[in-house]
Amino acid sequence: MSIALEHICDLVVELSPPHEMGEALAGTRRIIPIVGGTATGARINGRILNVGADWQTVQAGGVAQLDARYAIETDDGAVIEVVSQGIRHASPEVAARIVAGEVVPPSEYYMRTAIRLDSGHPDYAWVARSIYVADGGKVGNTVRLAVYRVG
Repeated sequence: MSIALEHICDLVVELSPPHEMGEALAGTRRIIPIVGGTATGARINGRILNVGADWQTVQAGGVAQLDARYAIETDDGAVIEVVSQGIRHASPEVAARIVAGEVVPPSEYYMRTAIRLDSGHPDYAWVARSIYVADGGKVGNTVRLAVYRVG
């Protein structure tokens, strides 16, 4: 058996400043609103709607559990739900650079997500029939992800 990856699109997810919840039982909690962005690629093109957020938990040791939910409106009018769950880990030094807004190459830290897509639009019924993975990183007030269908 072999697994192949098919590039679906690149996402630039625009963020507004986080709402800090503080220390909770699971770690430091924050809600980061998702306020826009773009999807560009061979299979999905459109804009990210201002309807979502990333509910993050940063655990001891600096591992951030990512739980983002948002939507893409395609250029041809479909709405695609995105549920993206993953982790980000960086050394304390790299994490401080990211928080300060420095553009840190994604090769200097780990950020991967598992993504589920869904749509009620008949032209995009295919999105709910696969699993997707993404890699990327944070650049300023955006998260940039390359999304791949696992085949």
